[in-house]
Amino acid sequence: MGQNNYQGALQQPIGSGFNATSTTNDVIKGIDLTGKIAIVTGGNTGIGLETTKMLAAAGAIVIVPARDTAKAKKNLHGIANVEIEAMDLMNPASIDAFAEKFLASGRPLHLLINNAGIMWVPLRRDSRGIESQLATNYLAQFQLTAGLWPALKKADGARVINVSSHGHQFAPFHFDDPNFLYRTYETLQAYGQSKTASNLFALELDSRAKAFNVRAYSLHPGSIGGTELAREAPVGLFQQMGFFDAEGNIKPEVAASLKTIPQGAATTVWCATSHMLNNIGGVYCEDADIANLAIDASSGVQPYSLDEDNAKRLWSLTEEMIGITFHVD
Repeated sequence: MGQNNYQGALQQPIGSGFNATSTTNDVIKGIDLTGKIAIVTGGNTGIGLETTKMLAAAGAIVIVPARDTAKAKKNLHGIANVEIEAMDLMNPASIDAFAEKFLASGRPLHLLINNAGIMWVPLRRDSRGIESQLATNYLAQFQLTAGLWPALKKADGARVINVSSHGHQFAPFHFDDPNFLYRTYETLQAYGQSKTASNLFALELDSRAKAFNVRAYSLHPGSIGGTELAREAPVGLFQQMGFFDAEGNIKPEVAASLKTIPQGAATTVWCATSHMLNNIGGVYCEDADIANLAIDASSGVQPYSLDEDNAKRLWSLTEEMIGITFHVD
């Protein structure tokens, strides 16, 4: 079934022909998804909405689970081949209910796009006491994928796409204190570890699932203007990161580097549809190609995010934290 990507064994560009300026239209050209079924979390805003539009336009039936179904209906109005369902990623029972309803339909699931996420939020915990960025950005991905596993297996050629981030470089996974019970909460540390976890999950899932013709990927969409991701972030945080000047204005060079939403969603769509990935999985992608291993903090994927021991340890810890066992069989 091919090589694993543990320690970044496959982590190098494959000459996709695309780059940072490529759009969803570019990467989906010539792709026919008629008869395919996709689920896109967060599929009614930002790059998730763009992903939904593109997959639906290529012929897929796209199911968009949303916490605010009224908002989803408004944002998705007029797009053919879209179904809206209720699901709240901070509510484990809601995730189970959504997965059970989909399984009851008897349909296979060809594409699971774990796109939804939060960032730069103050310390919040869910009903289990789990920090909100870890709960939303990673644990919900794991629980939803586990719940939908029979449908993914049934598709005989499914892909699971975890929308991660360059922000995984902010922090490795903190196995001793993932929920900030004993250390000072820092929102970027929490975000970083949640995205590192998402990368490690894609790595380990691919290793376990490829025997069933299910492949998994993680990706960095790029820094994008016009999404809702930063709605709770204080100006001081952007200044700390060097994005804003002392007056609170975005620096011109930062503004010039931002991707458009169609450029930001391109890597998701490429990971979901590219034939070049038919026999490769567990890789971290950016700019619609497989990324390099990071040699500095400017691009690529950190080795701790592709470490076999970390991936296996995280899988076991996750099952413990959320009280489920994800048997890939």
